[in-house]
Amino acid sequence: MARSKGVFSRIKAYWRLLKSKMVREKMSANRIAAGWAIGMFYGCVIPFGFQLILSVPTAVFFKASKIGASVGTLITNPITIWFLYPIQCYLANRLIAGNLTYDAIAEAMTKVINAGEYSTLMSLGGELVVSFFLGGFLLAAICVPFTFFGVRAMVMRYRRMKEKTLPAAEV
Repeated sequence: MARSKGVFSRIKAYWRLLKSKMVREKMSANRIAAGWAIGMFYGCVIPFGFQLILSVPTAVFFKASKIGASVGTLITNPITIWFLYPIQCYLANRLIAGNLTYDAIAEAMTKVINAGEYSTLMSLGGELVVSFFLGGFLLAAICVPFTFFGVRAMVMRYRRMKEKTLPAAEV
C-alpha cells in the first residue's frame, strides 16, 4: 500500500509541475491552450511514436505552446495504448458496421507492441486502419475542446490570482 501512495504522490507532483509550467508560459492563454489542444489532437489521431513529428511543427506554425503540443500527446503513452487503441478501434468499427472483435484487435495490438509482429495487425486489413483513424477523430472531437477550454481556464485563473496578489505599487 505504501508503494501505491508513493506512485500517486509522484503523479500529483508531476501534475503540479506541468500545471506550473503551463500557467507561467509567456504567451496568451489562447496560444497556450491551442498548443495543448494540438498535442491532444495528434495524441488521439496519430499512432503512438509519430505524434511529436507533427505536433511540435504544427505548434510552431500556429505560434502555439510547444510544451503543450509535446505534453498533450501523452494521452497515448506506453500505459494507455493497451486499452485506448483497442477500444477506439472497436467502437469505430461498430459505427462502420465492421466485423472486427475487440479480442482480435487487442490481440493484434499486443503482438505488435510486444514482439513487433505487424503481420497480425496487417491481417485485420484496411478495416482496422479505417477504424483506428475514425476512432481517433471521434476521441479527438471529445478531448480537444475539453483540453482547450480547460487549459485556457487554468491559465486565466492563475493570471487573475497573480494580479490580485501583486502589491498596488507594482500594478
